[in-house]
Amino acid sequence: MRRSILVRLLTTSILVVICAITGTAWLAVTTTTAAVRQAQNRTIADDRAVYDAVLEYAATHRDWSGVGGLLGELSRRTGHRVTLLGEDRRPIADSGPGPALDRTRPIATVDALRVDGEQRIDPRVTGPYLLPESERAALREKAEAMAQCMSAYGVAGEIVEGPTGRPAIRLDTPDYGGATIVCRAFLEEPTATERAPLRELAVRVRECLGLDPDAAELTLRPDFTIQLGKRYALTHDEATCLANAREAQLRPWAAPPALLFITDPAAGARPEVFSLSRDNLVRIALVTTAVLAVTVAFTVVAGLRLVRPLRALTVAAGAPAGARMPIAGRDEIGHLARVLNDLSARRERAESQRKEMISDIAHELRNPMTNIRSWLEAAEDGVTATDARLLALLLDETSQLSRILDDLRDLAAADAGTLRIHPEPIRLGDALGPAADAHRGAAETGGVRLRTSFDPRLPIVADPVRLRQIVGNLLSNAVRHTPPGGTVALAADLVRDELVVTVTDTGTGIAPEDLPHVFDRFWRADDSRRRSTGGSGLGLAIVRDLAAAHGGGVEAVSALGAGTTVTVRLPANGRS
Repeated sequence: MRRSILVRLLTTSILVVICAITGTAWLAVTTTTAAVRQAQNRTIADDRAVYDAVLEYAATHRDWSGVGGLLGELSRRTGHRVTLLGEDRRPIADSGPGPALDRTRPIATVDALRVDGEQRIDPRVTGPYLLPESERAALREKAEAMAQCMSAYGVAGEIVEGPTGRPAIRLDTPDYGGATIVCRAFLEEPTATERAPLRELAVRVRECLGLDPDAAELTLRPDFTIQLGKRYALTHDEATCLANAREAQLRPWAAPPALLFITDPAAGARPEVFSLSRDNLVRIALVTTAVLAVTVAFTVVAGLRLVRPLRALTVAAGAPAGARMPIAGRDEIGHLARVLNDLSARRERAESQRKEMISDIAHELRNPMTNIRSWLEAAEDGVTATDARLLALLLDETSQLSRILDDLRDLAAADAGTLRIHPEPIRLGDALGPAADAHRGAAETGGVRLRTSFDPRLPIVADPVRLRQIVGNLLSNAVRHTPPGGTVALAADLVRDELVVTVTDTGTGIAPEDLPHVFDRFWRADDSRRRSTGGSGLGLAIVRDLAAAHGGGVEAVSALGAGTTVTVRLPANGRS
């Protein structure tokens, strides 16, 4: 283990980490904790102050037309940019220029009728309930009488005046005897100013609750409490109706909802929470320099011991192909050198195969892609009309690409060992019949006669999809290489425990020296032939792999000018 690079690196890293953690932890604890707390508290306090100021404006004004001066004052006080946008993100007012805030999250939604996003009305929205001075004086006398009444019961309180001018008693001592309820009659009656809006509010509540407009069972008091018959406690739906009615009544008296943004004047994001002092910056620089010096020292020592063998491997890896890596030591680098030598040998073999495969695939894909591009460019230039004929040509080229990709997928699955078959009891005609019918049209178009000879009722065990694919590839290849007037014959029968399928054509045949290569990928007897006459060169390779997946095999017999016979042998019971 002492020779292991991992152990040496871990030891070095642990020493460096211990030094770094110790210095960083001490510095962080002593210099930032107090600053973070103070800055966060200050930021929260500033945000709350800005929100409260803007909310007060919304509660005391019907629109935002004059809010610009307030935003400027708040900006000067906090040093931040304060912006108001409508709920549709349209600008309302801004304390100063700055980046757009289309994607910035607002600090809050300012709505005096829904404070902090809840169904709660700011009491500063007085609306039609604002009392004149004469009514305030009369209510003040009643409040003093109520205070005297409560004092008689031993409950002390202070008279406070609400935003509308209506007074209330704020208790200084607990009210255990219910003096507030007994003495409240002094302030229960609405004033002349309050009667009309209270009647309007009662109508809205009745409509929401579905009550008869002439019913007298609903009583609404100046403090916006409701008595339904003899009941004071409200259900959730009744409380919601009251809140909705008040919001609808006061909506014209408060500024519409707006989005509040508090950002840095020079950017769309929030400003930094805090900035370190000069002394703290000096401490950070000293600790960082010390940790850096220790890290560099350990890194140089460990690096020098590691770089030497790595440089030797680098020189060997940059040498011409075939060079071998020097093996020195029994640690991970020595093991790496041995693995790289094996990898180099495999890479040389794979590289040769890769170049040949890439060349073949590029050739197969280039032709349909070139045709598609040519037709599309012709259509774009107006040379060719975008009619059904053009679409048919493009569809045919696309189908060719799709078939090539499907063939490559099957071959990749065969190479990876993931090509699976699913044998099941079937009749021979269930697989061979559709395959023959699918190619009969192409044969007739090319003037080729397609004959079949097999018992469709013959029971076998095989994968019907893959068997049809095998026969389809053989028929497609045979029809393509048979001139007009020729014949393609499909025959199948059981020979002992094997299913023997043969496809015979009277085509051009294959030369003896080419016959061993007919099942190789991308192989064609004549390299000059196009895909329309020579196919993709993958069909017979797929036949070979599918036959092997069934546990069978395939062979070909041919003679130039006499035709070709391809024979596929598969286990008839589905077991290899």
